[in-house]
Amino acid sequence: MSAAPLAGQTAWITGSSRGLGRVMAEELVRLGANVAVHGTRQDSPKTFGEGESMEQVAADVAESGPGDTMACWCDVTDEQEVQRAANEVRDRFGQIDILVCCAGGDIGAAGTAVGKGGRPENDDCLNISLADYQSVMDRNLLGSILCCREVAPGMIQRHTGRIITIGSIAGCSGRTYGAIYSVAKAGLHEYTRCLADQLRQHNIPVNCVAPGGTVTERFLRINPIDDEMMVQQGTLERYGRPDEVAGVVGFLCTDASAFISGQVLRVDGGGQTFPC
Repeated sequence: MSAAPLAGQTAWITGSSRGLGRVMAEELVRLGANVAVHGTRQDSPKTFGEGESMEQVAADVAESGPGDTMACWCDVTDEQEVQRAANEVRDRFGQIDILVCCAGGDIGAAGTAVGKGGRPENDDCLNISLADYQSVMDRNLLGSILCCREVAPGMIQRHTGRIITIGSIAGCSGRTYGAIYSVAKAGLHEYTRCLADQLRQHNIPVNCVAPGGTVTERFLRINPIDDEMMVQQGTLERYGRPDEVAGVVGFLCTDASAFISGQVLRVDGGGQTFPC
């Protein structure tokens, strides 16, 4: 593998203004890709104190490796906004070779500024408000579908590309609290499998990375933290770190993964070992 295996390729990573997505952007820049760093708003990095602006974050990410970066922002649940942002990326870099759908989260209709980072109240199967239900479903499932619909046709035309969705181990088992987030991620997992089947004949691998609990600023703010799980080595019974998820995303973008498609790969230290 060359020092920059993704040199000359362009990646659009939605939800990369902060948290897991930002570290994924750093990883793909390190691998040589040009990366469009994306947030919902121009000031999205301020949400949890992870930067001042999209431009500033893109400039910081560019220091991670030989790849170039640009900043873009849009509401991924708005079809016209998705098209506008994708066109900005294509205008800058020519085409989109890699799509990573990372935008999502268990965020209700009022946004991240309320409650615990926007986590909906009464998020179970029977009591969540319809507005919060729609928000969680749209952020995690519809947004990814719209981005895939926008980017995949160009990949089909070129007979090459990579699509990676970011699911969650929450979508792999049942639970009472956080139920609608689980439903949304389970839907995203199945959409990934269906899209992989559709794009197989076009030589486009489509996979899903499903992290377990991973230490980001929002994770620390919205969850009760088990201090014993904060260790970083010596055991797999711990929280994951963003670079451990980003490394898997990077692998799925390289030629080493060319014959892997339609998979939901759990990155959780073996916390779930049952069949998908």
